[in-house]
Amino acid sequence: MTNSLKVAVIGAGVAGLTAARELQRESLQVVVFEKSNQLGGTWAYDPRVESDLLGVDPKRDVVHSSLYKSLKTNLPRELMSFTDFKFGEKVYSDPRLFPGHEEVLMFLKDFASHFELTKLIRFNTMVTRVEVVDSAGIPEFVVESNTNGVNSVEVFDAVVICNGRNTQPLLPTDIPGIETWSRKQMHSHNYRVPEPFRDQIVVVIGSGPSGVDISKEIAMVAKEVHISSRSSLVKLGKSDKFNNMWHHPEIKCISKDGLIMFEDGFSIDADVILHCTGYKFHVPFLKSSSIVSVEDKRIGPLYKHVFPPQLAPRLSFVGLPEHNFAFLIIECQSRWIAHALSNKVSLPSEDEMLSEVVKHYEEMKEKGLPEKATHQLGFKLDYMNWMWAQTGMVVEKRIKEMVECLVHCLMTVGLDGYMDMFSQIYGR
Repeated sequence: MTNSLKVAVIGAGVAGLTAARELQRESLQVVVFEKSNQLGGTWAYDPRVESDLLGVDPKRDVVHSSLYKSLKTNLPRELMSFTDFKFGEKVYSDPRLFPGHEEVLMFLKDFASHFELTKLIRFNTMVTRVEVVDSAGIPEFVVESNTNGVNSVEVFDAVVICNGRNTQPLLPTDIPGIETWSRKQMHSHNYRVPEPFRDQIVVVIGSGPSGVDISKEIAMVAKEVHISSRSSLVKLGKSDKFNNMWHHPEIKCISKDGLIMFEDGFSIDADVILHCTGYKFHVPFLKSSSIVSVEDKRIGPLYKHVFPPQLAPRLSFVGLPEHNFAFLIIECQSRWIAHALSNKVSLPSEDEMLSEVVKHYEEMKEKGLPEKATHQLGFKLDYMNWMWAQTGMVVEKRIKEMVECLVHCLMTVGLDGYMDMFSQIYGR
């Protein structure tokens, strides 16, 4: 019977908890595998940093979370809610519209408690292998895991992968001389506090949300901060807000004596390079490369960023899309998966799903978009509207209005000022 399906959920962060809640609602048997000793995923702050500050050594002890101590959300709490469990209605210690990470973790713990999800989680359990096997034409999955040194192997009817996308650093490989630069380099994954940068000259590569945020914090203690950006939207030159901060285009090269030269002709003898260059997908336990490939920034083929056509709906991914409203998308993806597994909704044929994926790839090529943009939705509503329609999800008018307002703020003032503009509109 369909409702007896046994489903493995890998990860107990936002995606894993949401998927578990939706699967449980469909009377499916749910087991959540979580490698740490607590839920929350990337929202569980860890003051530790990795021994390899660039995160390239495969033998390093991996720290999952990339949070820094002062981080606050870059989405308002109302847009980090679930349709039936509101962050905006919770009163913790931080009443700001854009609260700190501690607030998000408390909200997730309340969410797990309210829906009795904690009992489904196997903590301190790392999944080491997920492999598909064919059972009379219906795929099953061997899931091998390790709990405190004890290995176990189980068979599941379905697997939902929710292991996050902000743990494995993505580093630039096209900057001449960077691989032989002998001074300190680190990735923002291992940034926690600004004090180590006191009185130093810092080059920050990347002007996304983390690059902008961390640069401002470092500028409070550093001698100089120089931000290198590929974006044509960034205003080059000296910062209007910090006397010791400059914005530059891409790095042209790094000389043997350590001098860093930018495309605008400026050069600087820096103490440290901080890479705020994002993350790549890392699913080392998935042993199905002939069916699903995992590249730096592309997992595919995936229908609507969720289902591999050949294994749908038995294998799925939650939370891959980038540059979007994560909580809203994660909830609708999770509900879609749960409804597909319980036969409440039907998916297109394998050929139809694969054809749409191929079409998406072709459209990217026509637009000149690189593979790394595969799961970048941008702050567009088309995907969410389509996903909501699949399961009949009802989203409040106020939430939709806030989404549209935030997109307007982003388009008007950009990353550097949209939070202030949004806060003014909503009075906090």
